[in-house]
Amino acid sequence: MGRASLSVFWTLSVLLIQCPPVVPVTVSTNNPKVEVHEDSDAILSCKFQTEIDQNPRIEWKKKGTDVSIVYYEGEFIGAFAGRASIVGATVTLHRVTQKDAGEYRCEISATQDSINLGETNITLNVLVPPHTPACVIPSSVLTGSVVQLLCVDQQSIPPATYIWYKDDKPLTPYRLPNATYQINPTTGILEFNTVTRGDTGHYSCQASNGVGMPKMCEPQLMKIDDLNIVSMVAMMVTCLIIAICGCGGYYAYRNGYFSRHRGRSFWIPQCHGVAHISSQNLHRAEDKTNVNYSPPSQEPADFRQTQSFML
Repeated sequence: MGRASLSVFWTLSVLLIQCPPVVPVTVSTNNPKVEVHEDSDAILSCKFQTEIDQNPRIEWKKKGTDVSIVYYEGEFIGAFAGRASIVGATVTLHRVTQKDAGEYRCEISATQDSINLGETNITLNVLVPPHTPACVIPSSVLTGSVVQLLCVDQQSIPPATYIWYKDDKPLTPYRLPNATYQINPTTGILEFNTVTRGDTGHYSCQASNGVGMPKMCEPQLMKIDDLNIVSMVAMMVTCLIIAICGCGGYYAYRNGYFSRHRGRSFWIPQCHGVAHISSQNLHRAEDKTNVNYSPPSQEPADFRQTQSFML
């Protein structure tokens, strides 16, 4: 290595020693995924390091369908005003609710730095304990029917799982070889393919998700009744009689039994008897309706002419 090369090497070494390395603004978090119970405090950590700027601008935003401002120019905005605090760039949300759940972004803007913008993201999950589930249990069912009992809790986070009870005893979620039912613990559906009288009892459902205490709906009686053959036969006979009367009336109408015919009597069929109307009564009724009508007199010649004209 020549003297010129050594000179350049020593010059560069001196410059590197005198000039500190450039450290652009960096932003990080201690916990990118935060899970807290409802009504507790959530800490969203945000740490930053700048190159030169000692007073960078700190902003917090919440991402969703739209990006909303949480913290801007030293103040909390909108729904976060009065219920949040900040130390450095770390934000604490007090008494969080389900509406606070979502993805947050911490932005640090250092205008004096060569790289003047950095950010980090934190996801907040608000855990909600189970609520009393809504249970749909029929009060009376016929034997041999297909029946579904429903149990739903739409508010718990994470989603609840369900256990069904009959007469205060838990039912297994897996279908046994001799069981008449099957349970889906995720959807909360208890299904009977063919109910029997032995399935009569008080049913209730419990929802749990590991966050808070499980909740159960009030037991309700589901009674299984045998099919009443006598009542069904009586109903079928009644329907048959109604159908026969209807068909008979329609047949009479199509064959003109409800139309007027001059000079003869006719019959009106009824379900409970037959009414006879004579030709004489018809003539009397027609005379009353045509009392003011007098046909014009015609001469025989005129009549022949008219008849010839019509032919």
